[in-house]
Amino acid sequence: MEIDRALGWLQTTRIASTIAENEILFPWIESVHVLAIVLVVGTISIVDLRLLGVASLDLTVRRLMRDVIPYTWGAFVVAAITGSLMFSSDAVHYAHNFFFLGKLVLLALAGLNMAVFHLIGVGDIERWDTGTGHTPVAAKAAATISLVVWIAVVAFGRGIGFTMH
Repeated sequence: MEIDRALGWLQTTRIASTIAENEILFPWIESVHVLAIVLVVGTISIVDLRLLGVASLDLTVRRLMRDVIPYTWGAFVVAAITGSLMFSSDAVHYAHNFFFLGKLVLLALAGLNMAVFHLIGVGDIERWDTGTGHTPVAAKAAATISLVVWIAVVAFGRGIGFTMH
């Protein structure tokens, strides 16, 4: 398979080999990855719980998003970089791992859900974001989907760690 050949080349690059062969480098990268994921999921959950009307009701959704989304994106960049570094260390095996592939699908679903919410749900936010907690059903649905998908991302991420031996 052509893709396996390209992935084989990737895992023989200097940085990938260094990560794979060093006893402490991979665990440190993984630790930073986990911390970044915690920040991503945590900040997204804050917004989702506000949309569901169960937390941070004293803030408007716009204010809350303005305050936490920059941290979400920063942490996501760190998670993507560290995840890519870990992937490179054993790319062929990761590419055939059920949990890894599932995590990628779930991340795409989370991105699609976010895009739909920001393109459609935020469009009329001025009308409903009055700080009363009366969020439209569509926004609540997006928040629910987001929470479920991000919990699944974390679960699949753990599954990767337990099946890559």
